[in-house]
Amino acid sequence: MKVSERMPIVAGNWKMNLGPTEARDFAASLLSDLVTVRGVEIVLCPPAISLPAVSAVLSGTNIKLGAQNMFDAERGAFTGEISPLMLHGLCEYVILGHSERRTYFGETDDIVNRKALAAFEHNIRPIVCVGEHLEDRDANRTERVITSQVYGSLKGFPAHRLNELVVAYEPIWAIGTGRAATPQDAADVAALIRALLVELYGAVEAATIRVQYGGSVTTANAGSFAAIEDIDGSLVGGASLKPDFAEIARQTLKAKGARGAR
Repeated sequence: MKVSERMPIVAGNWKMNLGPTEARDFAASLLSDLVTVRGVEIVLCPPAISLPAVSAVLSGTNIKLGAQNMFDAERGAFTGEISPLMLHGLCEYVILGHSERRTYFGETDDIVNRKALAAFEHNIRPIVCVGEHLEDRDANRTERVITSQVYGSLKGFPAHRLNELVVAYEPIWAIGTGRAATPQDAADVAALIRALLVELYGAVEAATIRVQYGGSVTTANAGSFAAIEDIDGSLVGGASLKPDFAEIARQTLKAKGARGAR
């Protein structure tokens, strides 16, 4: 697949914000603006408790729904977890291995990998996150960390489903800090991720995989990241909770140009 054939994707991670009523109302307030943006796949990722409410708002539109996390088992004694069976038919996407899950909840590459494989099995598209801490970057360990995470988190995926995979590069030092990576920072790591995907799956299959940048993405910088050849859009945190979220999708489309539907 050529670069021009990968549909840009912008996903909004609402994190632990907005219960069902708030989420429904906020999604409804965004909808008329979001649906006018064609040529970019837009995904809203509310908290699990708010998924059904937002799903009802998005029904019949081109806007996709994503979960923020998922367990790898279908059912069992896993108090507080959400299984892929529960998300199947409700969500098109699920964010896995977000830096906050890795940092605060001890998720390892192996855990993320198991979850992603379970997502594929249940026809949910995984958005798998990788990224380095500030101390890793300052010690010139970015390549080592990203390589380890890509090999550990993305191994063993079904080759015929790779076009459903999204990889999000989120430099942890740029999340919630207001300190975004420079376009060159993002370009360097995105190129590394693509090279690693080629090693794992071959050039043809790797070319179908979309890569996002995530880390203090705003309406002011989204276009500069989307303009990078190896980056297909963004995973947006705080800015996805603002009324002008659709502008990030528009900036992405402007940077990439209109592309065919995926």
